[in-house]
Formats: sequence, C-alpha cells, structure tokens
Amino acid sequence: MTKKQRYNAVLQWFEQNMPIAESELVFHNEYELLVAVMLSAQCTDKRVNMVTPKLFEQYPTPQALAQASEEEIFQIIRSISYPNAKSKHLKGMAEKLISDYQGQVPNTVEALQTLPGVGRKTANVVCAVAWNQPTMAVDTHIFRVSERIGLTTHSKNPLQTEKTLIQFSLNTKKTRIHQHLIPKAHHWLLLHGRYICQARKPKCEQCGIKQWCASAEE
Repeated sequence: MTKKQRYNAVLQWFEQNMPIAESELVFHNEYELLVAVMLSAQCTDKRVNMVTPKLFEQYPTPQALAQASEEEIFQIIRSISYPNAKSKHLKGMAEKLISDYQGQVPNTVEALQTLPGVGRKTANVVCAVAWNQPTMAVDTHIFRVSERIGLTTHSKNPLQTEKTLIQFSLNTKKTRIHQHLIPKAHHWLLLHGRYICQARKPKCEQCGIKQWCASAEE
C-alpha cells in the first residue's frame, strides 16, 4: 500500500465514523480563537479552557487586551505554561491587530505570522478553524501519528509533515473533496493521537484505522 492509498483510506474511515471533528478549545469569535490557540502552545486544551472565560470577560476585544498590562494578563493566565512569554505575546498581538489590521484578525497564514507569538502552526489552526481553509497544522500528536501509521517516513520536522499531507490532498482527481477535508483531517489526526494513538501506550485494540497502520504490519 502506498502512502497516498493509506491516506485516502484513513480519511475515508474518519469521514464515515467521525463526521464531526472540532477543536476542543472554547471560543466564540476569531479573536477568542486566536488567543486560545496561542495559550494552548505546550499546554492542554482543558487547562486553557479553565483560564479563558475570565480572560475574555475582562478583555473581550483586542482593544481591551491591548490596554491591559502584561502583569494584569499574567495574573489571569499564570496557571498556563510559559505565562510570562504568553502575557507579552498576547499584549503585543492585540496592539498589532489594532495598528496594522483595524482590530480584526487577519485571515491568511502569512499575515497571522506577523503577529507576536504567532508561528506557522498557530496560524494554520486559526485559518482552518475560523475560515475552513485547507491548512494543516502539525503538532506533536499529528507528527507522531503520521509517522507511526505510515503517512510519512522519517519526516524531519512538522513543516515537512505538513507539506506531505497537503500534497496527498492536492495530487488526486478528487482534489476539491480532499481540500475540503484538510481542516477536518487536522482534528481527526490530532484527536486520534490524543486519545487513541498515544505516545507511550497506544490503544491499538480501540483503533479503527489499524488495518491501514504501517506499524501494525510490522
């Protein structure tokens, strides 16, 4: 089985068995999504969701967040990983939204990456979730799952994995369908890695895609 055949089979299984795949972060608009994704770096969604209600209540807009001090932001997000850096980035992000984007979250990966604290993965997540764009954010779960089940082989970094997975979707007669599935594919692979194909003890007996898993063939 080729990697492309495996990719198509895996996507088809997820589409049939997990038609609804969404972010576990709680948000109500693009601004809240961006903040939540920034906070989720090296932190669990569960922990982020414990912090964001108070943060969004006090700073419901980029304008409000930009006026806050880093210390005020820190006091709210102190239980999040790397709170000092994230406090600085959140304030800087809000200020740049106001100065460069009229207070609106930009809708391209390139523009999002001009914001403090926003890297390619964060930008990809925001574009996929907020606007259903065909972007593939590769986190540790997706990187691991892609290698383990055989969608990639000896991928050197998340960017290489991202390009490989996107390429599978573009090189097909069903390009439009597959492009539409890319945002969902991000969630499918992420959730599969988070709950089933875990790093130390993968739950292979509960895995619905094990028939296409390269590791299961070994």
